Amino acid sequence: MPTTFADFGLHPDLVQTVAELGFAEPTPIQQTAIPLLLSGRDLIGQAQTGTGKTAAFGLPVLHGINPALREIQALVLAPTRELAIQVADSLDRYGRQRNISVLALYGGQSYLQQYRSLRQGAAVVVGTPGRLLDLAENGALNLATVRTVVLDEADEMLSMGFIEDIERIFERIPAERQTMLFSATISKRVQDLSHRYLRTPESVSVTPKQLTGTTIAQRYYLVNQQDKVAALTRLFEMETIDSALIFVRTRLGTGELANQLTARGFSAEALNGDLSQEARIQVLTRYRNGQIKVLVATDVAARGLDIDDISHVFNFDLPDDPEVYVHRVGRTGRAGRNGIAISLLTAKDRWQLRRIEDLTHFRLEKAELPSIQQIENHRQALLMEQLEVWIRRGRCRREREVVEMLMQAGHQPEDIAAAALKLARGDEKKRPIEPIMPIKEEQFRSRERKSARPSSRDAHAGPTSPIRRRPDRDQDMVPLKLDIGRADSIGVNHVVASLAHYAGINSGQLGKIRLEAHHTLVDVPEPLVGRLLAKNGAYRIGRRTVNLERA
Repeated sequence: MPTTFADFGLHPDLVQTVAELGFAEPTPIQQTAIPLLLSGRDLIGQAQTGTGKTAAFGLPVLHGINPALREIQALVLAPTRELAIQVADSLDRYGRQRNISVLALYGGQSYLQQYRSLRQGAAVVVGTPGRLLDLAENGALNLATVRTVVLDEADEMLSMGFIEDIERIFERIPAERQTMLFSATISKRVQDLSHRYLRTPESVSVTPKQLTGTTIAQRYYLVNQQDKVAALTRLFEMETIDSALIFVRTRLGTGELANQLTARGFSAEALNGDLSQEARIQVLTRYRNGQIKVLVATDVAARGLDIDDISHVFNFDLPDDPEVYVHRVGRTGRAGRNGIAISLLTAKDRWQLRRIEDLTHFRLEKAELPSIQQIENHRQALLMEQLEVWIRRGRCRREREVVEMLMQAGHQPEDIAAAALKLARGDEKKRPIEPIMPIKEEQFRSRERKSARPSSRDAHAGPTSPIRRRPDRDQDMVPLKLDIGRADSIGVNHVVASLAHYAGINSGQLGKIRLEAHHTLVDVPEPLVGRLLAKNGAYRIGRRTVNLERA
């Protein structure tokens, strides 16, 4: 069994690169998969995020690339643009010394920009099925030279309805190729996919007992959505934070939360895709130097952030994908240090919590937010500790002179001390302890039951049966209509996956979904209507573009 990357017989530049990146020894999935892939075998790999699977397929792929050829030699399919960006970034870093060009292609980018990038040439293309197929059918993406194909997160791609896109992409790829498939679960659908496109594949399975580090304390707090900022500031009061990374769902949300924290006396900066590369570097430099202690970021913007001494990771918004949670939490507790991961959960997030615990084989601790009295007591204790330090140091000569002058003017010593303390505590006015409404545990349990995955009976319910998708009763629901229905052989899961993925929302925010013969009605909260309609034209189910409008 290889014990170093040099033992695999990889290209020397790749060995040097992984050493410089700090990869000391191969992980179990890498030890097993890399020799098989270097021998040219097709492979099915069952592995979770955090096991090193990107390097397990990436290093053999890059080993076989000829940088001198100006053609696409390897293709990686990923279910989401976030994963496509992440994989492309990793492959780019691994192959940089070999001058291997890597290009990410995904929805949301300008077609013109992608056309130009493709004309410049790329040896490795990483992309989402829908965008890859669009570019291929428009003649911009030539797959006739591809010799290696990777299906990453195959189970996710199938659950999102990409099977037809995948089939049509494979029609454009030469039959003589090496194909590898990686999936967290090997369902019957994944097996069927492998039978169709892989030739006598080897199978590798690596499932760690616990994906999150043992040095990381993980806990969660139940709060109402409108109380999240208040809850976060209470935790900031009580936690000893050296540096914190807060994850939110959207780019807009990063700026809003950073501003809200700063206004409350906790200096924070946003890290998102709207920043230029120069601005990003400046923010990260200030963060690394300790000039700022709090970064508010999206998952995409935080990729490539390599800092070992982050003391706290906060999930202000819980991710839809449990594996993203693993990525987030893994940014603290590094290099043998202890770390803390804190998640703010609303009632509708409990189903996501269960998925995270199932994946990581770790039960998060439920905790109670500090009360106003506890925070006030903590503030007073810190003040007294600081006063005692200065009293012991005896370095208050000029301040004593002021006290003596005030006493000569007739003021009492205790009045002078009290006034001085009031001045010293002036900054506390910038940090108001906002009230938090209690969350009802019975409401939480009720929503947990509603958010459970449909049973087999639910999955075969009649077509006119409305299915409730964890609506928020505190919000007004607005019906929207999609121009696709039962006659198109779709299910509720296809509708949920498409809306959540392309609009970037939590699927738990959707209300009732009613499948009619030729259209589908979806109830959504009023605040989300504009966001969902703004993405009209981007929604796809399978290979079909779906239109969304007000009902």
